[in-house]
Amino acid sequence: MNLPPLTDLLALILLGLAAGASGGLLGIGGSTVMIPGMVLLFGAEQQHLYQASAMIVNFFVVAPSVLQHQNAGATFRHVTRWTIPGAIVGALAGVWLSERALFHGPGQGYLQIGFAAFLFYVVIYNLARIRSGKRLPKMDESDAARLSPAKILALVGLPAGLFGGLLGVGGGLIAVPTQQLFLRIPLTNAIANSASTILWSSVVGAIAKNAALTRHGFTLGESALLAVCLAPTAILGAWYTAPRVHRWPVGLIRLAFVMLLLYCGVRLLFAGWRQMQP
Repeated sequence: MNLPPLTDLLALILLGLAAGASGGLLGIGGSTVMIPGMVLLFGAEQQHLYQASAMIVNFFVVAPSVLQHQNAGATFRHVTRWTIPGAIVGALAGVWLSERALFHGPGQGYLQIGFAAFLFYVVIYNLARIRSGKRLPKMDESDAARLSPAKILALVGLPAGLFGGLLGVGGGLIAVPTQQLFLRIPLTNAIANSASTILWSSVVGAIAKNAALTRHGFTLGESALLAVCLAPTAILGAWYTAPRVHRWPVGLIRLAFVMLLLYCGVRLLFAGWRQMQP
């Protein structure tokens, strides 16, 4: 991939801004926006390249968010102490799985359809939460300290890293709902914990994924070029929205989450289906 023309460059800049804004607000890294966006811009045949570049940008999306969440006192250190190593191990396993022959060539469509199916799961979960109107009780660090480390590691950290490495996402799409479902952690704290977790798993996942790019006919330079176009505005978007997590209504945040994932899921489903057709 050469330097994109001006129209594509502007589209990537705006895509980075949208990815950063959604990542900072929702604690998800930004790949949920970046990967479908690049599929629409450049076609579905370069899924592994998109995943590699998005995993680089995830770090720059999440880093400002982590600072904002920590300043707000929303991150539970007892939780992230176990989610981070679990997510790192899971990310390495996920990247290894994504490099199997099943996912090469037209098989990239399986990744896109799998990504779409996962997004629909998260949409259904959050719609159910919106409909119920229920809110988890508030939690502080002393409450979090009573949570089982094994449960945190097995039900949040490892799955977040595994899906993140396999699909090229930060892992927040798993880390946020699993914290709510299995650990009963409120949404804003789950978002803060997720950001701290995927900050480190995204670094490990990006290194592993980019090291394997040559197997798919791409280079690190191509991945880095996309990342350079996306990262600056992604940082700005994340820096602006991350502190709003602790000010805006939870219902509004959840609704924005649902609308974003539904759109991305539909577009990826069709892109993956077309990719797999002979």
